[in-house]
Amino acid sequence: MTANSPYPNAPITEALIDIQVETGATVDALDPIQGGEEAAYPTVEKMTANTGALVFRPDMSPIAHATSQPIGYLARSQDGLQIYQARSNGFTFSRLARYPHWGVFSGEARRLWDKYRAVTKPSAITRVAVRYVNRIDIPLPVKSFGDYLRTAPQLSPDLPQGLSGYFMQLMIPLTDIKCEGIINQALIEPAKPEVVSVVIDIDIFRAVELPADEEQLWELLEQLRTAKNKVFEACITDEARRLFK
Repeated sequence: MTANSPYPNAPITEALIDIQVETGATVDALDPIQGGEEAAYPTVEKMTANTGALVFRPDMSPIAHATSQPIGYLARSQDGLQIYQARSNGFTFSRLARYPHWGVFSGEARRLWDKYRAVTKPSAITRVAVRYVNRIDIPLPVKSFGDYLRTAPQLSPDLPQGLSGYFMQLMIPLTDIKCEGIINQALIEPAKPEVVSVVIDIDIFRAVELPADEEQLWELLEQLRTAKNKVFEACITDEARRLFK
């Protein structure tokens, strides 16, 4: 495996750190987090949670109700590649391609999280996750996905062997670190005509025995990142790795 060796052409299209919390902070109380970030994150959008319900009158005619509730805001960097969400129930930091490396990525996430934590003063952390979305462009013609992917759909030999699309989700307990791993894999619109594009979306999270101490929190995120690397490497072959060099 080459989990600890960064690829020159890493297939990461988006990386996220997500920390969900319990806090009594209101949406208005989140405003100070953006203070001083106007130059680095000039674009700010409100985030809302939308809910709907269908109620039937006595004559069985329906009435639709919809409500929208503010939950926080989303801020984008000047180049659009970095995004953070400050919500009443948590914080998310994401980076779009080109991904730098974990130190730069997690360093900016921690800087913004420190501001979020200082303002909201969470009473508890309820879920911690890292999520990486990878796009692998496999050159045509493809004889078998197994040449590139060790985790892929297996077709019965009694079926036509061509695939025009697929979506596969796997949920895997990672008991050694008390975490869960979710792998979503799908064919997507190809990046260019001469390839087949496959997304491998890996979400590693823990929702039990969560740390209250800051150092332990970031040590846990390091563990999740290491587990993500192992899962990704377990899903691909050496032929796929050659595509990233």
